[in-house]
Amino acid sequence: MAVVFEKTELLTDLPMHYCPGCTHGIIHRIVAEALDELGIGKTAVGVAPVGCAVFAYDYFNCDMMEAAHGRAPAVATGIKRVCPDKCVFTYQGDGDLASIGTAEIVHAATRGEKITAIFVNNAIYGMTGGQMAPTTLPGQVTTTSPNGRDVEHCGYPVPMCEMLATLSGSAYIQRVSVHDVKHVKAAKKAIKNAFAAQMENKGFTMIEVLSTCPTNWGLSPLEAVQWLKDNMIPAYPLGVFKGAEA
Repeated sequence: MAVVFEKTELLTDLPMHYCPGCTHGIIHRIVAEALDELGIGKTAVGVAPVGCAVFAYDYFNCDMMEAAHGRAPAVATGIKRVCPDKCVFTYQGDGDLASIGTAEIVHAATRGEKITAIFVNNAIYGMTGGQMAPTTLPGQVTTTSPNGRDVEHCGYPVPMCEMLATLSGSAYIQRVSVHDVKHVKAAKKAIKNAFAAQMENKGFTMIEVLSTCPTNWGLSPLEAVQWLKDNMIPAYPLGVFKGAEA
């Protein structure tokens, strides 16, 4: 029988631990496939911080480094400067990148560090129990905003792509989603573009991926996909914010 599809060697055979309907697994796969197809997977180095992504080192079949909460861009910067020929990426959630790690990501971008951040935005703190995140939408219910996010009290969500695109050191910034097949393919293309730009030494690159969190949203997997389409995409428009799509 002819083989029409094979699992990329850049993922291990370990079963993933993510909740049913969570799209971390999809994002892992397209990151690994992008590295594999570009021929840079064997020498790539990933950096996983704290949060739902903390066990990414179990799933990527390349060198992985664990970083303290929010510090993945700093760790990745050190690795890339010592090993400039390697593709170095961080894999971070919104609580990690846009909250405790805000300074790290902003300064890595403004310095034009030749690293790629894979930023998974599900608008909530996943691992720690569903608290409000910097990306939580106005009116969105979380464990720490049971009446919905009140912008008068808590401020507005932080649009990371829009913000980082204004910095001179950023080279390629794009927001994508993985809620259906069409958008999964587009997300993979964007990630490949970012990795390619990194290897061409163009500067800092980031791909923000809108993701679901059915457990903490209190929805079924199918309901979570619809919620993302109805609520997150209008608040976080998809597209390229800096750089040219290949």
